[in-house]
Amino acid sequence: MTRPLRFAFVTTFYPPYHFGGDAIGVERLAHALVRRGHHVTVIHDIDAYQALHRGPLPQEPPAIPGLDVVRLRSGWGMLSPLLTQQLGRPVLTGGRLKRLMAEGRFDVINYHNVSLVGGPGLFRYGNAAKIYMAHEHWLVCPTHVLWRFGREQCPARACIRCQLSYRRPPQWWRQMGTLERSFEYVDTFIAMSEFSRQKHLEFGFSRPMKVLPYFLPDIDLNSSGEEAKTHSRPYFLFVGRLEEIKGLQDVIPLFRNDLGADLLVAGEGTYGEPLRRMAGEMPSVRFLGRVNPEELSRYYRGALALIVPSVCFETFGIILIEAFRQGVPVIARRVGPFPEIVERAGGAELFETPAELQAALLRLKDDPVHRARLASLARSAFLEHWSEEAVIPKYLEIVAQALSRSKRRMEDA
Repeated sequence: MTRPLRFAFVTTFYPPYHFGGDAIGVERLAHALVRRGHHVTVIHDIDAYQALHRGPLPQEPPAIPGLDVVRLRSGWGMLSPLLTQQLGRPVLTGGRLKRLMAEGRFDVINYHNVSLVGGPGLFRYGNAAKIYMAHEHWLVCPTHVLWRFGREQCPARACIRCQLSYRRPPQWWRQMGTLERSFEYVDTFIAMSEFSRQKHLEFGFSRPMKVLPYFLPDIDLNSSGEEAKTHSRPYFLFVGRLEEIKGLQDVIPLFRNDLGADLLVAGEGTYGEPLRRMAGEMPSVRFLGRVNPEELSRYYRGALALIVPSVCFETFGIILIEAFRQGVPVIARRVGPFPEIVERAGGAELFETPAELQAALLRLKDDPVHRARLASLARSAFLEHWSEEAVIPKYLEIVAQALSRSKRRMEDA
C-alpha cells in the first residue's frame, strides 16, 4: 500500500455506544489504520444504541487526529432502527448516509454490523471498494447468533418461527432476495474464523469469504508498573456478558466443593441475577461486575486460566487472545471456532463435559509445569497470529485486492 487511504467504517455500534466485543474490534482496527497514516471515518447509530440502552449516555472519548466519528441521530428515536430492521434499508437517515458516502471521497467502505444502521440497503451507496466483515452471522441469521428458538445451536433454518420466539417481527425482505441482490455491490466478504466461513457456507451464503481474525494492539498499556494483587486465593477467570448462551451456568456448580481455587466473574448482562442465585452463598464464586481494561489486565495476569464455556456459535473469541497476550492459558468448550484457535495456539485445553472441565481445572491448578508450558505457548502464538503486526498487513492485502475488484466492477457497470 503506497499511499494513505480514506476509509469509511459503517457500523451500528461503536464505543462508547456499544454492548459487545465486536464494536471494540472495529475501534481497534480504526485506530491501527490511523497509526499507519490512513484516515478513517466511523459512522454509527445513536438511535439504535438508545433503543437497547436504558440510562444516561456514556461519556465520549477525546478526538483522535485522523479519525472522524459521525454519530447518526434521526430525531425519531427508536423508530429509525425499527424501520431499518423491518425494511432492510435506512429510511430516516438514508439521505444523510447517501451524502456521507458521496461526499467523503472514500477509497474503501468497510461495513461491520450494519443491521440497524442501514441493513443491506447501505451496500449500494458510494463508489469505493466495499468490504463486509462478518462479526456476527447476520448474513445468514436474522438473530445474528445461530441460536435457534433461544435454546439451542441452530442445525437448520426455521427463521420466521425463530424470530417470533425472540419476540422480533420477521424480516420479510430476507424472504424476497433483497439481501442476496445487495451482495453484488460488495467486493470482498471477510469471516473472522474458518469455522464462521464454513457456517456461512452451510447456511446458504455462497460468496467467497476471506478469513481474517481479530487482533489486539501491540501497545500494551498495562505492561509497566508493579503487579497489583487482585485476589487472595488462586483463581480461574470468566470474562464476558452474563447471558445464557455464554455457558457460565455449566461452570458455577463445579465450585460448590472447594477445588482449592476460586471463580472470578467479570461482566454484566441480562442473565446475571439467575447466575448470582445459582452461586448463592458459595464463598469460592465472586462476581466482579464491569471491570475497566487496566484492572481486567491485572485479573488476567493473576489467573490460573481463563474459562470460556460459551455454548453458541461464536464467530471468533476475542477473550481467548486477550488471555494469550497476557500469557494466560485458556480452558474452552469444544464448540464453534474455539477448537480452531486452540489448535493454532497450543496454549489451551478443550472440554465437552463437566467432568472434562473439572479435570482441566485441577490439572492447571495442581501442575505448575503444565500450566507454565501452556502459558508460554499462548504468548508465542499471540505474537505470531493475533498481534496487530501480524493481522494488519493481511487486512491491507485484502484491501488492495478489493480495490482491484472495485475498479473492475465499476468499469463493467
